[in-house]
Amino acid sequence: MTTTAPIISVTGGDDPGPTSLAGSRRPGEMVVMLLLRVAAFVSVAVTVGIVIALVGPALNFFQQVPVSDFLFGTTWRPNFAPTAYGALPLVAGTLMTTLVGMIVAIPFGLGAAMYLSEYASPRVRRVLKPVLELLAGIPSVVYGFFALQFITPTLLRAWLGVEVGFTNALAAGIVLGVMIIPTIASLSEDAMSAVPDALRQGSLAMGANRMQTTLRVVFPAAISGIAAAIVLGISRGVGETMIVALAAGSQPNLSPDIREGMQTMTGYIANTAGGENIVGSVSYNTLFAVGLLLFMITLVINMISIVLVRRIREVY
Repeated sequence: MTTTAPIISVTGGDDPGPTSLAGSRRPGEMVVMLLLRVAAFVSVAVTVGIVIALVGPALNFFQQVPVSDFLFGTTWRPNFAPTAYGALPLVAGTLMTTLVGMIVAIPFGLGAAMYLSEYASPRVRRVLKPVLELLAGIPSVVYGFFALQFITPTLLRAWLGVEVGFTNALAAGIVLGVMIIPTIASLSEDAMSAVPDALRQGSLAMGANRMQTTLRVVFPAAISGIAAAIVLGISRGVGETMIVALAAGSQPNLSPDIREGMQTMTGYIANTAGGENIVGSVSYNTLFAVGLLLFMITLVINMISIVLVRRIREVY
């Protein structure tokens, strides 16, 4: 004879229901949250501190030099009479070297990213990607001497037969592009690897080959990350110092000929910030005026990047 245990049903107001953990706190969570907030505020505070450090001397400079003359003047001669403070030659040198650098970095960087993401085996990727990223760890001063000792005399003059000066924007831009390649390649490869495999499989099932799948499916799907990588590369090219200071030259030049020597904004800051100018003088305050202009250009580039990425971003 078997007996069945009575079934007890708990209903009504005595049922507590499922336990909610939304409001619970794990030990140490508040400490972690506090550290994260401090890290965020520190980054903002550093940015504000940089702006404050630049604005004061820059305002003193603009009290003696009109803003229009600084932004649109075509002659930069702050240390020799007659003095002139037109920053266009410095801006032109910065844009020329950055343009050459991006012409080198974008195709090679995106080509490396497509190979690592779509063609390389996992074993090859594990070897090549760290080697590629190793280029980003080389000091920029080494790149500068590489431009002076190899790019200008050997690559441009001996091999390609290009008549260039000892310092020139072309060599500086080429080496600048080589330095930017790992940034574009690594970030673009991460964006392409994040594309779901279902998109690739669907494309291959429709009869597309691997190249068509890469260019027409994976690349457009990862375009927001690729665009962010390119803009980050541009920002790095604009802010690079030692390569352009050594290889581009120290002569302000508004010429469109990249075979000539040019001085960039960062190159002028590096060459001038040696303590020779009297603190508080106009020539000394030019450092902060040029630095503020460089900061504003970088800020505009980053704002364009944010708008662009948000507009074309795809979420899967």
